[in-house]
Amino acid sequence: MKVTKSMLTMTFSRRCLLKLAACATGTIPIIGVAVTPEQAMAAAAKLQKSAVKYRDTPLAGQSCANCRSFEAPNACKTVDGEISPDGWCAVWIKK
Repeated sequence: MKVTKSMLTMTFSRRCLLKLAACATGTIPIIGVAVTPEQAMAAAAKLQKSAVKYRDTPLAGQSCANCRSFEAPNACKTVDGEISPDGWCAVWIKK
């Protein structure tokens, strides 16, 4: 099998995040952890900054401050860790 560049590139779509959350929610009862579905969804949805190409500067008028996932003053529903309001990532969604 020939490995192509597209096979090596990791891209995350909303559909991919929802599938990941559904899988994580389904495995919670198997491993015996007492977690609500909301907590499982939140934990599964958090991605590392490197996975979403996060940067501390805006891109073409898009910034964390005007993203639907941004939680003031410096958090995000999708990306793990501290987020700058002037930052940007590949999962940016217009408010």
